Amino acid sequence: MHIAEKVIITTAVTGSVNVPSQSDHLPITTDEVVRSALDAAAAGSAIIHLHARHPDGRPAWEAEIYEEIVPRILDEVDVVINITTGGSSQMTMDQRLAGANRFSPELASLNMGSMNFVYSGIADKVTEWKHDWEEPYVRGTYSHPFINSFDRIEQTLRELGEKRGTRFEFECYDIGHLYSLAYFVDKGLAKPPFMIQGVFGILGGIGADHANLEHMVRIADTLFGDDYQFSAFAAGRAQMQFATHSAWLGGHVRVGLEDSLWIGRGRLARSNAEQVQKIRSVVEDLGREIATPDDARRMLGLKGRAGVTL
Repeated sequence: MHIAEKVIITTAVTGSVNVPSQSDHLPITTDEVVRSALDAAAAGSAIIHLHARHPDGRPAWEAEIYEEIVPRILDEVDVVINITTGGSSQMTMDQRLAGANRFSPELASLNMGSMNFVYSGIADKVTEWKHDWEEPYVRGTYSHPFINSFDRIEQTLRELGEKRGTRFEFECYDIGHLYSLAYFVDKGLAKPPFMIQGVFGILGGIGADHANLEHMVRIADTLFGDDYQFSAFAAGRAQMQFATHSAWLGGHVRVGLEDSLWIGRGRLARSNAEQVQKIRSVVEDLGREIATPDDARRMLGLKGRAGVTL
């Protein structure tokens, strides 16, 4: 793996997995998402990974909701905006692309394969639901796969990459997803430098075993040489351990309440910024420097903030 000279911190501020009944600190409203993103950036996050939600917390895809978030963040702070194209498994592909198509962001996430993406276990831990939609939503993941077929991947690469100059955070939930990326590289649809985000600990994907992280890096080295930047995160309790391991290996890190609601054993994180502050201190203790947004743009070959359609 190419050892990055500085560590990019990505913060995934809300996501579409965790539900309001799990934590009062999960950002839901557009005001909460904006404030959380600004605080994370102030704490040292160079990239903000965005999903949108309706006022009751349901995952949202409408460009109008993103319009209440993206410009307000960029009006206040210089940060790289990374808009999801994953959305949720219940959305159509056009819905999943709506926010990114509206803003042509510098960066967008791209899931590199269809998979079982199961978080029905949330329902076993919640004792009191805030909203009627939450329990059937999480339980439904036990029986509905997350479809990221090759035609959908190609559609995303063409609509956002070729037409809008957006680059991608390639989310790889298994080793096979690296080979899927290599296929699109061979087709000329994905061009270096690649940002590969290893995702561990999702039920249905590769497990949060540290040997898996090192194996993923070895295979990425074989496939992509020095043409990629590596980042990793684990969902849930292993979040900080995997971020630390990624930084120790020379890669980048991702934190945020999308991936884990916790800051320590038995302690809910009060904010995304709290997680950023924690991983920043770890990274600096390892003797590594934190990347600025401009550092991230240079390392990832991004088009720059001026290319975002506000």
